[in-house]
Amino acid sequence: MTFMRIAEAQIGEAVDAGIVGIPLDIATSNRPGARLAPREIRDESRLLRPYNMATGAKPFDSMQVADVGDLPINTYNIEKSYEIISSNYQQILVSGCVPFALGGDHSIVLPILRTMRSVYGPVAVIHIDAHADANEHMFGEIYTHGTPFRRAVEEELLECNKVFQIGLRGTGYHPDDFDWCRNQGFRVIEAHECWNQSLVPLLTEIRGVIGDHPTYVSFDIDGLDPSVAPGTGTPEIGGLSVVQALEVIRGCRGLNIVGCDLVEVCPPFDLSKATSLLAANLVYEMLCIHPKVQYHDK
Repeated sequence: MTFMRIAEAQIGEAVDAGIVGIPLDIATSNRPGARLAPREIRDESRLLRPYNMATGAKPFDSMQVADVGDLPINTYNIEKSYEIISSNYQQILVSGCVPFALGGDHSIVLPILRTMRSVYGPVAVIHIDAHADANEHMFGEIYTHGTPFRRAVEEELLECNKVFQIGLRGTGYHPDDFDWCRNQGFRVIEAHECWNQSLVPLLTEIRGVIGDHPTYVSFDIDGLDPSVAPGTGTPEIGGLSVVQALEVIRGCRGLNIVGCDLVEVCPPFDLSKATSLLAANLVYEMLCIHPKVQYHDK
């Protein structure tokens, strides 16, 4: 089963957009199971249709989109898995394809950003999440789903004054848990700052700051409230709504998008499959902001 029943392709083939499964969850700290998400997201994507009736986007009429399958990650060794992700992403990017990753836990973003830097230089990032994922370490480990953005700063993978973290919230270990990100130049927009309001003005501001800089969108499903996305490993109350998620993604239209991911869906805790269906819709919305997508005049 491919995403939305689209054509299959091999990594390195000349397509404009590629769906990439990364079934890795050995870096999780709470509920395992995100390695099962790529298949569930693909399965639920059968319900989707090709045209975006709200925005007028015609992704499949505008460009060549294919599903390149799942990467053969090593489920026993995270560093070897990182090497596998990076080497495959190198082929994807060199072929001119914009990759859309189905995670997997959020640790996958580190090898992706490493490869992005090798092709584009340090990238701008729009990061939707309940957590900053910028811990120095977790249980003594430096490669976890809670540390990738700390490593990304240390490795100079990011254009730090063009990094936006949206939806952060919940309990923490220290009162200043989010301050490290601010001190690097990130703009941190906590979830309570988003309550009861549209995020359209925020995205207008973000587009103005980023300009035409190469931009990566990283979407952790736990950025949304668990009432709408219960099937995740680290749920936090008081999150973004589905409408706000759509405003964020659609608000990225016009940016120089070089890649996206949707991570941390955990099928064992998604008994109704509503979270996987939501994830499939959000990935489709990401396809609709690909720079090559044309729009129907409404």
